[in-house]
Amino acid sequence: MTKTSSRTKVAAADGSDLTYEQALDELERLVAAMEGQQLPLDKLLESYKRGAELLALCRGRLEAVEQQVKLLDGAELKAWEGPES
Repeated sequence: MTKTSSRTKVAAADGSDLTYEQALDELERLVAAMEGQQLPLDKLLESYKRGAELLALCRGRLEAVEQQVKLLDGAELKAWEGPES
């Protein structure tokens, strides 16, 4: 498996770049459709390819954010303690 760049561009149906949230939403819908339906082989392969693109975009965006957090925290990620109860 190859590592993808955080600059990976995945287009929405209208040709615009997807946000992380849009890509994740589409990926979840694709997975649900693949799990819940009897899809023809062509459609299944098409859905798998699209899912792989979306997954790469999401991973790349998460890696980019993690790098930014490391920079802000002096290259050391700190455990999140959550809200005080």
